[in-house]
Amino acid sequence: MIRYENIEVSFDGFVAVPNLNLEVKEGEFFTLLGPSGCGKTTALRTLAGFVNPSRGEVYVDGKRVTQLSSDKRSIGMVFQNYALFPSMNVWENIAFGLKVRKESKADTERLVADIAAKMELTDEQLNKNISELSGGQQQRVAIARALVLQPKILLLDEPLSNLDAKLRVQLRGQLKDLQSQFGITTVYVTHDQDEALTMSDRIAVFNKGVVEQVGPPEQIYDSSSTEFVCNFIGDINVLDGALIQRLNAVSMRKLDPAKSSYLRVEKVGLARDLVGAAAVKVNGRVTARSYHGMHSRYTVDVGGNSIKTLVTENGPRALHLGATVDLFINPDNVLQY
Repeated sequence: MIRYENIEVSFDGFVAVPNLNLEVKEGEFFTLLGPSGCGKTTALRTLAGFVNPSRGEVYVDGKRVTQLSSDKRSIGMVFQNYALFPSMNVWENIAFGLKVRKESKADTERLVADIAAKMELTDEQLNKNISELSGGQQQRVAIARALVLQPKILLLDEPLSNLDAKLRVQLRGQLKDLQSQFGITTVYVTHDQDEALTMSDRIAVFNKGVVEQVGPPEQIYDSSSTEFVCNFIGDINVLDGALIQRLNAVSMRKLDPAKSSYLRVEKVGLARDLVGAAAVKVNGRVTARSYHGMHSRYTVDVGGNSIKTLVTENGPRALHLGATVDLFINPDNVLQY
């Protein structure tokens, strides 16, 4: 559906994206994930036609679109700040692109009514000014304005970043449901790992303009292919060589103590059956606790390693600061680079 082929993007001698090769499948919810300044938005804007690459080609449906203007690419885009027109009401905002395209009045009325119903925007809301809407409602209007043009592709540039935490979580599910309902190929940009993991069919992790890994969320998280991806995605424990040697001493799997070693926080258990029969028992002293509602996060000093572990609040016991505790680590869950 979408293909970046040897794309290079530079600005005044600075190469933001050195050599991007990436494919997005039809109907896929595909996320470009990475920290600020990593090139993900530049890649999105190159697809949209707002940025001209210094080298390479962009293809949509097998057709080269690199030189096409943005309005000729059959792409809808929702910006971070929604870019809605404050002087227009909701109906006028949604209809704007149709009027630019010179659709008939009857077709415009029909298309706006259809997309408003699908986006659950009421007649009352259609007559409101943009300033009268909540952040979540404004996002729906921005998406409706993009989808009313019936594009082949929908681009979303950090559309949840301006919302409060609770609303962000709520709208993640709604966005994914809408994408599934319309079946539209969607490319989503975010720096939020939780958003990427919960919403995406596949993720491309960017670092300094380079894609470090592409894959489904489970693969990105559990089998991070590079040290950058491992550290960027989720929370992680760092294990030193001495602890790796302790694991090797009683394990069938022999890890390399000279390599950088990491372990996901939830892969540390207070019981062997929580992490697998091959788990090795180590002991340490509880040094910190942070409460998160459904669970607490404990830090345990194990031979100089600060090992974090999660304990559900309805679990069999709480851990006290200074207490000695047994932890179980499965060497199969250790990631090494």
